[in-house]
Parts: sequence; structure tokens; C-alpha cells
Amino acid sequence: MGTTSNYPEMLRAADLRVTRPRVAVLDAVHAHPHADTDSIYMAVCDSLPDVSRQAVYDVLRALTTAGLVRRIQPSGSAARYEARVGDNHHHMVCRSCGTIADVDCAVGEAPCLKESDPQGFSIDEAEVIYWGLCQDCSTAQSS
Repeated sequence: MGTTSNYPEMLRAADLRVTRPRVAVLDAVHAHPHADTDSIYMAVCDSLPDVSRQAVYDVLRALTTAGLVRRIQPSGSAARYEARVGDNHHHMVCRSCGTIADVDCAVGEAPCLKESDPQGFSIDEAEVIYWGLCQDCSTAQSS
């Protein structure tokens, strides 16, 4: 998903004006899954050198609110952004290098997990983070 030509359509469908910063941020998030805000800002600066850090923050907030990007924040990590939205997938995080990888829903349809007592909540999403070592760090540790 996410050729540059699709971004204006995505923004319009979400009732957002099409602006160069919004298109550039969408492009950066699609090109760099699980990137933090600073990495996205640096990527946007490649195409829009005069963009402010605050503008990128504001665009990320608007895109997240509109459901065009997803914000995740594993414990002890800066907020990260990804373009994979709407499927209630989960994440694996390497304890050593911080690499984040997507993992499909544990079982069945969203919210994937059944709560023991919903206490009146209407649950629509479950967030699961698997922690461990990625293949590279695991190999390095056993060497």
C-alpha cells in the first residue's frame, strides 16, 4: 500500500486537506515502518527541507486521529508510527536492539483475545507485544 499517488485520495477520504507536509509524512511512515518521530521528521526533511518539527508532530497527530497511521509505544520506547492500520495486528520487540516487527493477530478476528470480565467495556482492540531477541541479537548472544 501507499504509492505517493494514493496519498491525496487517502487524505480526502479521511476528510483531511491534501498538503505537502501530510503527503510527505504519509510517505515517510509508509517507507519506514515503526519509525519514531525524529526519524520521520528527518525523512520528511529530505523532500521538504523547510518543514518544522512541530508541523510533523501536528501531521502525525492528525493522521493518527484520522486512522491513517497507527501510533504504538512499547514500554521504555519512544512513540513509533506505522501505516498498517485497521487489522489489529501485534508486535514483537527485540530487548537488545529495539527492532520491532509485525505479527498477525494471535487467533481469530479482532480483538483477537477474549477478556475474562469486560466490566461493561465494549472491547474493539487488543494490543499484544511479544518481547525477546531478534534473530541477529540471538545469534550474536550465542556466539
